[in-house]
Amino acid sequence: MRVNGDIKPTEPPLFDAELIRRYDVNGPRYTSYPTALQFRGDFDADAYLVCAQESNGDPIPTPLSLYMHIPFCATVCFYCACNKVVTRNRRHAAEYLHHLFLEMEMQARLFDADRTVEQLHLGGGTPTFLDADQLAQLMAQTRRLFHLAPDTEGEYAIEIDPRTLRPDSVAQLRQLGFNRVSLGVQDLDEDVQQAVNRIQPEEVTLSAVAAIRKEGFHSLAMDLIYGLPRQTPDSFARTLERIIAMRPDRLSVFNYAHLPHRFKTQQQIDESALPGAEDKLRILQLAITQLTAARYEYIGMDHFALPGDSLCQARRAGTLHRNFQGYSTRGNCDLIGLGMSSIGQIDNCYAQNARTLESYYALVSAGRLPVERGIVCSADDRLRRQVIMTLLCYFSLRPTDIERDWDVVFWDYFARERQRLEAFVTDGLLRVDDDLIEVLPRGRLLIRNICMAFDQYLRDSDQQQGFSKAL
Repeated sequence: MRVNGDIKPTEPPLFDAELIRRYDVNGPRYTSYPTALQFRGDFDADAYLVCAQESNGDPIPTPLSLYMHIPFCATVCFYCACNKVVTRNRRHAAEYLHHLFLEMEMQARLFDADRTVEQLHLGGGTPTFLDADQLAQLMAQTRRLFHLAPDTEGEYAIEIDPRTLRPDSVAQLRQLGFNRVSLGVQDLDEDVQQAVNRIQPEEVTLSAVAAIRKEGFHSLAMDLIYGLPRQTPDSFARTLERIIAMRPDRLSVFNYAHLPHRFKTQQQIDESALPGAEDKLRILQLAITQLTAARYEYIGMDHFALPGDSLCQARRAGTLHRNFQGYSTRGNCDLIGLGMSSIGQIDNCYAQNARTLESYYALVSAGRLPVERGIVCSADDRLRRQVIMTLLCYFSLRPTDIERDWDVVFWDYFARERQRLEAFVTDGLLRVDDDLIEVLPRGRLLIRNICMAFDQYLRDSDQQQGFSKAL
C-alpha cells in the first residue's frame, strides 16, 4: 500500500472519556483483513504452494519479509496471550531449530532466488531463549537460504527479554546482523511486576538500553502494557517518566485484554487487582499526554515514535503498513511465516502454521509445509483491506484512490457503510464527504471502531465476541 499526495503530520488524539465509554466494544486489531477468525482449515500446504508460485510472477521481483517464531519462555508472564511453551529445558531449542531449518529449506525453494529479504523479525515467546551458538546457526542458515539486503537497507529485528541477556549478548546480536531491537518492559513498578510474575528491575532494563546504544543498533523499541493488576494512574505515570528518560525510538503501549477463558495463564491474575474502567481510561490519557509532550508522534492505535524513527518517515513517505507485528515500514514485501503458529501473507493469501509443537514437528518431519489453515482473499476482501489499512495508517482516505485501483464507484459500493459512518460524523469523530474520509482527532483513539464499519465479516454481531475490547 502506498498513498499518493502529501501526508500531514499526525495530530495527537483528543481524549473524550464519555465517547470512549460509549464506543467501548469488542473489535479486531486489524493486523490483517480478513482477520485470523476467518482462516479456514481447508486451506493447506497445497493451497499455499499455489499462492507462493503466483507471487513469483512479477516483472520486478517482490521483496520478502521473514517472521520466525521462537515459542519458548523460561518463565510465564501471567498477562501473556502469545503462543508459547514454558520450559527451562534448553534442549527443546535444539529440537525446534532442527525442524525450523527443515521448514526454511522447504520455504526457500518456493521463491525465486532474486527476491531479496528486506525485513526479518524474530519473535516469540523469547527469542533470546536461544543461546549464542543457536542464534548464530539460525542466522547462518537464513543467509544460506535467502538473499538478505545489506545492513544499511534491511530491517533485522529481534525481541529481547532483558532478563535473559548475558554481558556479551547484545554485541553478539549486532555481529550476527540484527540492527533493530524490541525490549519487553510492560511496567517498571515492582508491585505490578510481582502481580504478573515478571520481575524485571529497572537496572536490568537500563543496562540493556546502554548496551544497545553502545553497539549502534538502528532502532530501539519498547513495549508497555496498561490495565495490568495493581496499576494506578500515578504508578504508570512514574513508569512513563522513567521510560521517556531512556528515549526509545518507538513505543507500543498496549491495552491489556483480560481473556482468561481463552488464555489459561491469565487465570492466575487476581481480577480484583485490575484497575477499574475509570482508572484505565486515566492511564491511557496520561500515556498520550506524557508521550506527546515528550515529542513522540502518535502513529496509530497503540504506537508512538520519535520524529526521526522509520515509522514516522514511512508515514510521511506514504509507505506505512500494518501487519501481524503491528505497524511496519515494508508494506511492499511478501511475508513468510516460519515456525510454530506463525502467520505469513503471500500474494493474496494468509497462511498460519500448526499451532502446537507436536503437529508442527509431525508435518515438517513428513516433508510437508506445516500450514494448518489460512484464506485466499477475494477481490472484496482486498478492496476492503485497502480501505481499512489506509485509515489505520493515515487517518484519511480519498475515495478516488480506491476507484482508480479497483474500478468501482466508491460510495455506490459502500452505500451501507456510509450510513454506518453517520453516527461517527454526528459524534465529531469523522468528516465524510464525496471526496474524503478524514478521522478527526476525537476519533483517532476509536479508529478500530471506525474500521469495523467496513468489515464485511462483522455483520453477525457474534463475530465481535472473538476479539478484545477496542480500548
